[in-house]
Amino acid sequence: MLRIFSDEISNPKKFVVTLELVPGRESGGQSIDTLKAIAKDAFDDGRISAVSITDNPGGNPSLSPDVLGYEIFKCGMDVIVHFTCRDLNRVGMESRALQLARMGMKNILALTGDYSGKGFGGQGKPVFDFDSVLLTTLLKSLDQRLLASGDPDVFFTGCAVSPFKSTEAETLAQYGKLDKKLGAGASFVITQLGYDVKKFKELITHLDQKGMKPPVMGSVYLLSPRSARAMNKGRVPGAHVADTLFDQVIKEWGNTPRSGLKTAIDRAAKLGVILKGLGYRGIHIGGIHRSFKAVGAILDRMDEIEDSWEEYIEEFNMGKPNAKVYYCFDKDPALEEKIGEEKISLAIRIKEKLTDHYPHGVLKTAHKIFFDKTARLAPVYGRLAGFLERTNKAWLVKLILEDPLKKPLLSCQSCGDCAIQHLAFLCPESGCPKHTRNGACGGSRDGFCEVHPDRRCVWVRAYGRLKHCGMGHTLGLDLVPPRMWELNETSSWVNFHLGKDHQKGLK
Repeated sequence: MLRIFSDEISNPKKFVVTLELVPGRESGGQSIDTLKAIAKDAFDDGRISAVSITDNPGGNPSLSPDVLGYEIFKCGMDVIVHFTCRDLNRVGMESRALQLARMGMKNILALTGDYSGKGFGGQGKPVFDFDSVLLTTLLKSLDQRLLASGDPDVFFTGCAVSPFKSTEAETLAQYGKLDKKLGAGASFVITQLGYDVKKFKELITHLDQKGMKPPVMGSVYLLSPRSARAMNKGRVPGAHVADTLFDQVIKEWGNTPRSGLKTAIDRAAKLGVILKGLGYRGIHIGGIHRSFKAVGAILDRMDEIEDSWEEYIEEFNMGKPNAKVYYCFDKDPALEEKIGEEKISLAIRIKEKLTDHYPHGVLKTAHKIFFDKTARLAPVYGRLAGFLERTNKAWLVKLILEDPLKKPLLSCQSCGDCAIQHLAFLCPESGCPKHTRNGACGGSRDGFCEVHPDRRCVWVRAYGRLKHCGMGHTLGLDLVPPRMWELNETSSWVNFHLGKDHQKGLK
């Protein structure tokens, strides 16, 4: 009998367990047979509500979650399909969504996705036509079409959040984007992987303060030395394993693999019961690659220790007394002082003023004068733009004024649909490898970009600009429509005043 994930996760009396499967690069063989065997054992066990299947994790090619998921789905196990924005443009994504609907697999985890990895002949071209917020919006719009066509079942779309961020800017950007995802129609939340109970609590507190009550699942991982090392070194975007935990895992597995595995199962079970005690609706188990046996052991151990969950909390604070970690709530004044101005040199402060604070002030003033439709001269600019459009002279504005100013200041990509006003006058096209217009991805680490670790995340820079002028709370508030590719290589200034760009639908 098929267990319906959407029904079970929506039941507040139910504690849900899902299991993540990671397909390999082959279309068949032992690795795929192993995953199907794990799914079958999960179904027979009866405690797993659904398996989720990753979508080219790490940006590297693997078997499509759609085809593997469908084989598992037909055997009776409900499936959550990971759906990323990295590899397909909006046309391809809509087509894929319709395919999934036709196959009956409507549990979707909508993700922006890791950056592109290597495929045939080298690195793949990153698409990122949408971000996770826009993908969620697309799926919500398709719901109406499904209903109109006579299909009574709509998509059950979930989203991810990475609460284990160390800086103020990254933390607030993650929560701001989560709010957008929920506002766009996400029905459940799965966290990234981390081992900080205060951060787990913080996520629930944030949702409570916002008056949002989505079912939230916490990620639990069977941590091996190999996976712990990758996460500790930042090779798994959004996941966090502290140095102290990494050293501990290496020591545990250094004795014998059997004792290391036993300890890993115990750690996963402890985190699972803590999450249940904190009010999480379920857990999402990862790191299972060989058999279902370890999953059964984790769940059995959880049953044994569930009533004593509070005794294990201290084990998951990971003892980082000197670490600079920002918390929205339950702040430690001494630690907050360390987070503040410590180790920020005079040279860095001067650089920030020159590259962020002063340009922000200048661009903000210029925007009010020239690109505010309520400004006194706005009608004049509109008539001028109309004249240039009618006489086919709009390209002159781009050539003589726009490009000479915007390219040096913003590394302008000539998209013709400028979105700098949503990002504290930084360009999301040139500043972010994933072109995110609706908030930071989950891959940044200590304020630096997932793709270019030597660069600060553009959303972190934007928060610094806004906080400097007392507007930090406005970061990412706008739900920004997708880029209009039909305007590429045209004048964004003329497009704005003629109401042709994405801002025509914004207040």
